[in-house]
Amino acid sequence: MPYSVGLQAASAALLSAGLPVLFTTAIIVLLVIVTVTSSLQKDVADAPARLPIYSLFAIIPFFRRRFDFLNWGFEATGHSAFQFDLLRNKVIVVSGESARQVFFTAKGLDLTEGFKILSGAIPMVRGVTSDLQTKRISLIHKRLAAVQKNEQLSMLIPPMLEDSRRLMETWGNSGSFDPFDEIYELIFQLTVRSLSCAEISDDPCVVSRLKKLYDTLDVGTTPATVLLPWLPTPAMVKKLWATKEIYDIVVTAITARQQSGVSKNDTLQMLLDSGDEKLVVVGFIMGLLIAGARATGTTACWMLTFLGGHSDWREKAKAEVEGLLTSQYLSHNSPNDSLSSQLAAIPLETWETETPVLDSIIRETLRVAQPHTAMRRNLGPEMHIDGKLIPSGSYVVYPFSDVHLNPDIYHDPWKFDPNRQPETKSAYNYVGWGGGKTICLGQRLARVELKIVTALFLLGFRHSIVDGSGKFSPEPPLPNWNDILLCRPPEGSFRLRFERSGAVL
Repeated sequence: MPYSVGLQAASAALLSAGLPVLFTTAIIVLLVIVTVTSSLQKDVADAPARLPIYSLFAIIPFFRRRFDFLNWGFEATGHSAFQFDLLRNKVIVVSGESARQVFFTAKGLDLTEGFKILSGAIPMVRGVTSDLQTKRISLIHKRLAAVQKNEQLSMLIPPMLEDSRRLMETWGNSGSFDPFDEIYELIFQLTVRSLSCAEISDDPCVVSRLKKLYDTLDVGTTPATVLLPWLPTPAMVKKLWATKEIYDIVVTAITARQQSGVSKNDTLQMLLDSGDEKLVVVGFIMGLLIAGARATGTTACWMLTFLGGHSDWREKAKAEVEGLLTSQYLSHNSPNDSLSSQLAAIPLETWETETPVLDSIIRETLRVAQPHTAMRRNLGPEMHIDGKLIPSGSYVVYPFSDVHLNPDIYHDPWKFDPNRQPETKSAYNYVGWGGGKTICLGQRLARVELKIVTALFLLGFRHSIVDGSGKFSPEPPLPNWNDILLCRPPEGSFRLRFERSGAVL
């Protein structure tokens, strides 16, 4: 009798608290059940070592402090591979040279499925940016390749330089800024210019709004929104609303172009002229805008930060660009022309083949400050990596820090040294642009963006690093690999101090 009375009292208390409490209680009970169920599962003999914690306690560290969490996992298990559960999702983390090679080449390991579940920061619209058929994914890849053909990419350089000039002019003649604000904003503008249309890229207000909406997706990507996307948390509601606004902005631009009947020389026109259905066009722009801006923006921010702390490499890069102008532009034109117009006259082939210093700086920046954790899902059949079972349906994770911050491969790995070479030779000792069957498909565009922004900045400004109090800092800050998007140090810990060189941008 007391037992039934206790249940009635508890039920009455919950009902009086209202639906939010009931809903929260149900979720907590569900999580506990899933956690207990997972802990009772028996692993087969060849399964990877299991983390010595309940799966519920792995969720927050995996999403909030991933670099530290994964390193702790290798230490806690004492193995090169380990597993844990994110609710009902089995996640296997691998490391080492042979595992790295299998990870990047195995046919059954699917990037799209892995990224969708374990990341979740891309705007998800079913049939537009998610749950795409293989044929549609291949079409999007084909169109991205078309954007980067010689003629199309050459055509993009002048307007991208003009965008860069316009934004840099707003900085004034001297001052300081956080590169993760100003440089990232600049790269976002260039990515919008490259991968969307004039209707969006020519309107600073629309570009600014788009960036804020994509930032909302990043901030709103929580463990709950990724693992429990059906749960109507405030973060999920904000993500859904931001996704709708992004969709509306892109669709409005496409409709305006179609109704105007005016053909323009941009990526949207290329997509429309190719006869792609509207959903393909929308998906291409929505998905690739943030994918391109985030990766390239991170690299650009860190490139200029590292150069601000390494004056020797800053001068080498500047001298290289000045050499290009001497050989490609000034011999036929006036040195009084703006820097952006001078740089725009340099052919694409020259940017790509005659800039070894910039190439080495980009490579080293990607190595030391690109906090990527590659994710795949094994679509089957079951397979083995280094003798450990990878069941069908499980997720496989490979942290780039395993190779790029490995002291056995890169001596003093945290040191920025564009001259360095790996201590050992292997096809997979560097994966800055991916590896095997998953190479970054937008890397040609990304390289050009990075080079022209760096070139204009180095010619137009002198810069150095200052700490949070504004005092000169001889060393750049340490990349924060726990920030899985930007590798950003603590906000306010440093800035780039700049002064105009006197040349006309």
